[in-house]
Amino acid sequence: MGNVKIAMIGVGAISGIYLKNITGRFKEIELIGVCDLVRERAEAAKAEYNIPKIYDTMHDAFNDPDVDIILNLTRPYEHFEVTKAALLAGKHVYSEKPLGAAYDEGVELVELAESRGLMLGGAPDTFMGAGIQTCRKIIDDGVIGDPVGAACFMICRGHESWHPDPEFYYKFGGGPMMDMGPYYITALINLLGGIGGVTGVARKTFPTRTITSQPYYGTVVDVDVNTHVAGILEFTSGAIGTIFTTFDVHYRPQARFEVYGSKGTIVVPDPNGFGGQVKLLRPEQGDYMDIPLLFDYKENSRGLGLADMAKALATGRASRTSHKQTLHVLEVLSSFDKSSEAKARYTMQTKYTRSEAMKNNPMHGILD
Repeated sequence: MGNVKIAMIGVGAISGIYLKNITGRFKEIELIGVCDLVRERAEAAKAEYNIPKIYDTMHDAFNDPDVDIILNLTRPYEHFEVTKAALLAGKHVYSEKPLGAAYDEGVELVELAESRGLMLGGAPDTFMGAGIQTCRKIIDDGVIGDPVGAACFMICRGHESWHPDPEFYYKFGGGPMMDMGPYYITALINLLGGIGGVTGVARKTFPTRTITSQPYYGTVVDVDVNTHVAGILEFTSGAIGTIFTTFDVHYRPQARFEVYGSKGTIVVPDPNGFGGQVKLLRPEQGDYMDIPLLFDYKENSRGLGLADMAKALATGRASRTSHKQTLHVLEVLSSFDKSSEAKARYTMQTKYTRSEAMKNNPMHGILD
């Protein structure tokens, strides 16, 4: 079988790194076409990366018999519509996070994919990078003993000061938990396993936001989602985690992520990246020790999960970024608001079993 062929739907801000990596880093996938509502974006991508086709509509991509996987890079509230249409057309789909803007959307997509025997997976794939995989090996090898808990913090003042089109962060499917939470929750379940219960408290601190980036400088946006979310995670293993995400405060650094065990503690690198510094504390050391990264893909490798899904499609093995993971993550993300509204603990419906750990391959860009 030759390279798995990809069609990209959505050529917005996140597409740049995908275009670079699909065409330059990963050797077993091939981008054969792009589509965007703003045709100039698709034309620019085609010219810069020598892409064969521009599709006038996403349905033209879905009906292209040469396409194996649709890469859905649309805005979060559009993920459901685009993915559903692609699945109905018989295409496998890899979607940017989240799987859907609400848990019910994710359930419908998964049921559709399973009923048609199609692969459905998605971002984030940062957990497959050198940083999180090194932490997983430390935990799995028992270096910190039995996992006791974890704590994650994503703290910032929002994206309207730098993002070129930030309004969607404050609309359905947006907010700090839906936007940045996928990186943390996906990393957590790959380190500690599935989550059985969630308790959350959430609020919308500011009713409007003023964009100070170009080209929408001065535009006032109504905030429709909670922007300050705190939660408690009950892992099925017995470990207890806390997570806090906000778009409402000024703070540095933005990310903090720790895993606690009976024999030691790991400081996990920012899960929005692939590499970063891993630190280990054991009582006999007396202080934190820097741990070398033990796996490949420490640089920005977005598209790694897509390449893994393509390899799974080609070989029949399980995908590390399958819908079993993305649906579990989406349910967790959706549960904080539900718990907060009900003032009660939320019991998870989905179950999760960790995917296989990464394997080092001397041929960068080719997966096991």
